[in-house]
Amino acid sequence: MNILIAGAGIGGLTAALCLQKTGHQVQLLEQAPKFIEVGAGIQCGANALRVLDYLGLKAEIEAIAVDPLRADFREHKTGAVLHSLPFGQDYAQRHGAPYLHVHRADLHQILSNAFNDRAASAVTFNATVASYSEQGDKVTVQTEDGRQFEGDCLVAADGVKSVIRDQLLGHRAPVFTGNIAWRGVVPADRLPADFMEKTVSNFVGPNKHMVIYYLRRQQLVNFVGVVENDHWAEASWTQKAPWQELKNDFAGWHPTVQAVIDAVDKDQCYRWALHNHKPFDHWSSARVTLLGDAAHATLPFMASGAAMAIEDGRILQRALDQVSNVEQGLKLYQRNRLARTAKIQTMSTQMGRLYHIKKPFLLRMAFKALGLLPGKKDQFLPDYDANTVTIK
Repeated sequence: MNILIAGAGIGGLTAALCLQKTGHQVQLLEQAPKFIEVGAGIQCGANALRVLDYLGLKAEIEAIAVDPLRADFREHKTGAVLHSLPFGQDYAQRHGAPYLHVHRADLHQILSNAFNDRAASAVTFNATVASYSEQGDKVTVQTEDGRQFEGDCLVAADGVKSVIRDQLLGHRAPVFTGNIAWRGVVPADRLPADFMEKTVSNFVGPNKHMVIYYLRRQQLVNFVGVVENDHWAEASWTQKAPWQELKNDFAGWHPTVQAVIDAVDKDQCYRWALHNHKPFDHWSSARVTLLGDAAHATLPFMASGAAMAIEDGRILQRALDQVSNVEQGLKLYQRNRLARTAKIQTMSTQMGRLYHIKKPFLLRMAFKALGLLPGKKDQFLPDYDANTVTIK
C-alpha cells in the first residue's frame, strides 16, 4: 500500500517506521526545510517503549535517556513530600519495561535516523499541506506551493493545528483552560552537584505547580511550570517570554525551584497557553485518518501526548495489515483508539486540577480516585501493549 503521512514529528515517524516494517510504501510530507532540534523533555512509559522496542530502537533510546527512581509531589515552600509514585526497578518489574525521560529532540533524531537509513528518499521537506481530495481508491494531497502527491490513504500527523483535520471534520476552536505553562532546559553543571535526586520533583502550590526532572543521562534539567493566568492566550510553545515574569510567578517557592529558574538562560524562557480539546467521536473517512495531536491533542498533565501518538502508529499499522480494504482498516484503527485516547484527554484535565490541591490527604484521595496509586491492578496506562492488544 502507498501511504502518505503529513507531518514528520514523533507520531508521523513512528507510524512511518511501523508501516515500513510490514512492507508498505510510505511518503512523509514535512513542512519544515529539514529536521531540526526542537522541544524539551518528554516522559516515555512502558506502553510507548514497547512500540519503540518493536522497531528495534529501545537500546538506543535507553542509552540517552534517564530512568527516574520515583515521582515526588512536594509542598511548594517546604519541599515536604506529599505523595510518591515509584519508578525505577519497581516500575520495570511491574510493567515489563522501564519509565524514561527523553529529550524530544533526541527521540526525534533516533526515529528520523532510523527512517532515513531505510528510506532516505521518502521524506519531502518544505511540503506544507494545503488541502486533499479523495477520488475512488486514491487520495491526493496538494501543498501550498502547488505540488501534488497521490496515495492509497493519507495519515494526518500534522499536529494540534492540523489543516487536514479541519478539512475532514470542520474547524473546532479549543477552549483556554486559564492556565499558562513555562518551560525551559538548564545544563546540569550550572546547578549544585547535590541539587536533586534522580527523580521527578513536582512542587504543588496555590494556583500553580512546577515539574522538574533530568534529561540526557542527567546532563540537562527540564522544567515545566504551570500558572493560573487568564491574561495570556498565545498557544505556541515556541513563544519566548520575559525571565522576570517567570521569576515573579514562582517567588517564595522552594530553593530547588529558585535554583532552576536562576540557572536558565534568560532569553530561553518559553510560555504558552494551555487549551482543552474536546475528544472527537470519529476522525476517519474512506481514505483519510488522523494521528497524534491532530486526532487527540492532550493537556500535559498525564505526560502522555507522545506516548499516545506512538501507540497510534503501531495500531494503525496492525489495523491496515489485518484487513485488505483501506476504509475498513482506517475504521478498525479508529475504533481501537477513540476510547483510550479520550480517556487520557479527560484524565489529563483532571490531573491539572489535582496538581493545585494543597492538602496532603486530599491529594492522596485524588490519586486513589484516578487509579494512580502504586500496586493498583488496573494500571491501564503503562500495561497497554500496542503490539499484542486485541483489535477488533
